[in-house]
This record gives sequence, C-alpha cells and structure tokens, in this order.
Amino acid sequence: MGVWQCSLEGVAMNPEFWHKKRVLITGHTGFKGSWLSLWLQLLEADVFGYSLGLPTQPALFKLARVADKMGSVMGDIRNLKQLEKTVIDCQPEIIIHMAAQPLVRQSYLNPVETYETNIMGTINLLEAVRKAKTVKALINVTSDKCYENKEWVWGYRENDAMGGYDPYSSSKGCAELITAAYRNSFFHSADYEQHGLAIATARAGNVIGGGDWATDRLIPDIINSWLQDKEVLIRNAHATRPWQYVLEPLNGYLTLAEKMFEDGSVYDGAWNFGPDESGIQSVAWLIEQLKSVWGKEVSWQQDSDRQPHEASFLKLDCSKAHLKLGWKPILDLNTALVWIVDWTNAWQADFDMKEISQIQIQKFMEIGNLC
Repeated sequence: MGVWQCSLEGVAMNPEFWHKKRVLITGHTGFKGSWLSLWLQLLEADVFGYSLGLPTQPALFKLARVADKMGSVMGDIRNLKQLEKTVIDCQPEIIIHMAAQPLVRQSYLNPVETYETNIMGTINLLEAVRKAKTVKALINVTSDKCYENKEWVWGYRENDAMGGYDPYSSSKGCAELITAAYRNSFFHSADYEQHGLAIATARAGNVIGGGDWATDRLIPDIINSWLQDKEVLIRNAHATRPWQYVLEPLNGYLTLAEKMFEDGSVYDGAWNFGPDESGIQSVAWLIEQLKSVWGKEVSWQQDSDRQPHEASFLKLDCSKAHLKLGWKPILDLNTALVWIVDWTNAWQADFDMKEISQIQIQKFMEIGNLC
C-alpha cells in the first residue's frame, strides 16, 4: 500500500508525516496498542513494540497479525536494563507509552503490581529516554481517572488537581506528576535547543472498540455474555462516562506527536482527548443502544452485590486539543457501537481480522478527512 495522499486543509493529523518515522510503542500487544500499531503500519512508519505479552485470550494482536510488519520485543516495563537496551537498539524518534495495568478492579486485587507497573514503568521509560539520543517526542498515555474526582458536572481541564480514589486511578495521577517532574528537571522547555525532546501526557476517556477482551470492562463483558446467550450483570448502571471509539484518542496521540516532533516544547504538557457531549452517557444508555444495534433478544440487570468504589460521573474538557491541535472527535457514539458489532460479527464469521481492522481505520480516516 502506498503512502496516503491527502488534502491537508483544516486537517489535524498529516498522514504523510508518518512515512518512515521510527516509532516505539510500549504496550503494543494490548487493545489500544494493537490498533495503533496497525494504523502506523498503514501509514508506512517503521514501528517497534515493547510489551509483556498477550494480555488476553483471544487477543487482537494475534488475530490481526499485528507482529507481521513491526519489530516486537517481549519484555517487562519494570525491567530497566532490558527497556534501556530496547530504546537504544530501536533508535526511535517518537515513543508512545501505553504499557500499563489498565483496570480499576484489578488494581484492588493487586495494588502492588499496579503501582510497580504504572509508576516504576513510567520512571524506567523516562530513564531509558535520558540515555537515548534519538527521541524527539515522548507521549505518556495515562487516563481520565488521573484527576481528583469531585463528581462535578463540568469537564476536568488539564490544570485540575491530580488524585485517584483507587490504586489504578492514583497510580495514573502519580505517573502524570512523575512525567512533569522529569520534564522540569531534565528536559525543561527553556532548554529545548540543548536536549531536543518534547514530553507530553495524554488523558483519554473510556475507550471502546472491536477486539477488546479485557476482563471487567463493560462492552467486552456485555458481548462475551451475549455471545453465550447469558444475562449480563452490570456493576453500576447509572454511572456516566465519556465513551469514545478507540481510533479517536489514537488520532489525538498521532496529531500531538506530530506537532511535538515539528514544533518541540510548544506542545509539552498534558492533553485531554474525549468525546463531545453526545458521547457522555450512562452505562444503562450505552447498554440499551448496544442492545438495539446487536439485533437479538438479550438481557441485562444490575448486580445486587456490593462493588468496589468507582466514580459515578466523569467528563473531560477537551478545549485545549480542539483549539491548539485542531483535533476533534469524528464518530458519534451510535456509529461506534455499530462498528463494534460489525467487527464482532466479522470475527465470529472467521473473516480476516487484519483486513477488517484496516478497513475500519481507512473508513475512519475518510470520514474525518484524514486522507
């Protein structure tokens, strides 16, 4: 496939920018990492990945043969020496850090692993980058849950306080503070001419899409139950979240990385990537919409058992990304649900899931005028 030829007027991301760029993705075998790897392969970037292994069975990484067109190192983000060697060997120009323990409920079961992975993993990567000479842009992907959640009705802005009730959320708040401390101490924007590295963090909303099999995540739990003709038990039907299709924040990361690479420390700092108002919906609303798209008789109910604490309301203010990056959401939430069901049906019918995933990426770019 040739390099994308596009009209770039008014477009946030320039697909041609990525041709032959050397990109390292940590956590490339995960749900978001696999989609990002496939996208960068379509853009003909030189893609490398560092990850602990397949996080689920089945896994998008394996089904879509993501490893076929990229370098792949299996390693633990907590292993500083191996990570340093990987960064030096790959000589990346851009790093997008997504290796993490990503689940709130898992963090209650194993808080030590969560803190080690999300905090020390971030420190290890920053230490590895300090020794590398090729990196020009580093994005640490954290979470919308990094904020001190006050359950208010307006969106959190990038300069709001970090917090986190549970181990996962607080570990992401810590990762934000650590990244800022390293930037201030070793890669300050005032000294950009000397070090040449821009560092940013990215905070995304609740990401959904085909190929997600993570445990204790809403849509995978729903679809897995419905595929087995089982009733779905929901932890908190009234919780409200900023839902967005997986390619939306990835578009944000790519747009941000391009700006950082070209304009340096102007784009340092934190960035929110979330849906517009129509994507901020309750769990119950999402289930009913998905049920309608699913097209079969299925059921769900609220779980009566006591559940670990999770925030009831969460919303992001993405004005900064809209104004300074030209980034904006492309798909409405109902279309995103249709795409998830289409992807799942294709998988159930034994289609080529690499081809199906690439088709969705291409369609997303067409709808968003990115090609």
